[in-house]
Amino acid sequence: MDHMLCDELIEEIFQRLPPIPSSSLSVSLVSKRWLHLYRTSKTFLSLRLSPHNSTIPSLASFLSHYPSLLSLSLLLSSDPTITITSATTFSEHLLLIVSTFCSKLQTLRFMAGPVSVSSLNSLSLNCTHLTSLCINLFRPIFFMWVVKFPVLKELSIFVSSGDGVEQATEFEKENGLWGNEDFDAELGLESLCLSGIRADDWGLGWLWRSCKKLKKLQLKSCEGVGDGGSFLSFVRCLQGLEEVELRTCRSIVDGVLLKLAENCSSLSSLLVYDGGSREGLLRFITQCNCNLQKLDLRLPLDLHNDHLTAVALNFRGLSSIRLQSCCLVTGEGLKALGIAMSSGLEELALINCDVVEREQGLLATLGQNLRQLRKLDLSYNEMLLDKEFISMLVSCNCLVDLRLRGCKGLTKAALVSMFKSCKRLENVDIMHCCGIEAEAVELLVLNSPQLRQVQVEESKLSDVARTWASNKLIEVVV
Repeated sequence: MDHMLCDELIEEIFQRLPPIPSSSLSVSLVSKRWLHLYRTSKTFLSLRLSPHNSTIPSLASFLSHYPSLLSLSLLLSSDPTITITSATTFSEHLLLIVSTFCSKLQTLRFMAGPVSVSSLNSLSLNCTHLTSLCINLFRPIFFMWVVKFPVLKELSIFVSSGDGVEQATEFEKENGLWGNEDFDAELGLESLCLSGIRADDWGLGWLWRSCKKLKKLQLKSCEGVGDGGSFLSFVRCLQGLEEVELRTCRSIVDGVLLKLAENCSSLSSLLVYDGGSREGLLRFITQCNCNLQKLDLRLPLDLHNDHLTAVALNFRGLSSIRLQSCCLVTGEGLKALGIAMSSGLEELALINCDVVEREQGLLATLGQNLRQLRKLDLSYNEMLLDKEFISMLVSCNCLVDLRLRGCKGLTKAALVSMFKSCKRLENVDIMHCCGIEAEAVELLVLNSPQLRQVQVEESKLSDVARTWASNKLIEVVV
């Protein structure tokens, strides 16, 4: 009895170890019993595999030692000598092994090549607890297999070109779905991510009709939302959405934003990267009736001051705004935004925005207006100088998260101002700031009472800084 209690206590300790390779290495050196307990207590694994035949039996043996896995991520290293047919066969075998040895899985990220519908059917029979699934499928795509995963909440699909028609048809026949285009289901999906969808892809209409509980939608590198009959179903699917992300979907962004403005009053978060038009974005901002909380834009040539003015007028409830590489925006637009958001904005990101370096006094004005900021990201503004940065920091006493990655013009003076003005700082990123040296990092670690994590090059960590970081339980990410 005492032996069992001791094992349970050790497993509980192992579960609290940081997820870094040195942890498992240290444990394995103690004894075989400790190694066994560590493996049986492990609930998460992330593996990168090579596409060779020896990998399959090795993976089967390896996974058999981890009976408690709840989350698994598999990524296959690229190999130009492997044919598509061989890669597909390999990924099928891997998925079968996962199905066999990981029956308790709740989250699976399987990026080891495209999988067939029949293998997904096997996965559904063995892994009945899956709530999150990320896979790669052949084109033409087919979605009715999703009904086999009744507790699935999050689904991510990356589409590849290939021949999957025979497998899809076989699955339809086996499950009585062949030829029934009107078959509907009420899926439990709350989050859906689709990558690589084309305008002529069929089967999406069924998916849109069946997603009646969808809260989050991500579209990446998509040229459409399915064939012609899918669009009306897609529009109805938008009504309950709370989060939308559109990445590199230039051909459909304007249409999606228009339908969101017309049909979605529950939207609270919007991300648009590398796509859209000036007119389409402005129309969405002025016509949307939702209470938007978060706005994240990376539109180098499409974002202008009139967009920021419209945001200031129509989205006064914003708590977070993130702008990246927006080179046509000026200080006038940002100042108007700062004045309008003075009482509620908690997060501001101006990443690689040359207006930060171009217009003197801009950051000082923003700091004076945005005194409630808790998160600030000024990463990759390479020419940002201490004087401009410090002029903002003296007004932002509530900051807990500060990111300055790639700000090459900052020096020790910036870090001194950080720990003097921002006593609540918990997370700091000063990676690739070549003007900041080891002495400055040491001062930051010594004088920041709430600091919990710092990201910095290992070469800038002195022995003193390492010791203090360890004593103060500060995580150092190098």
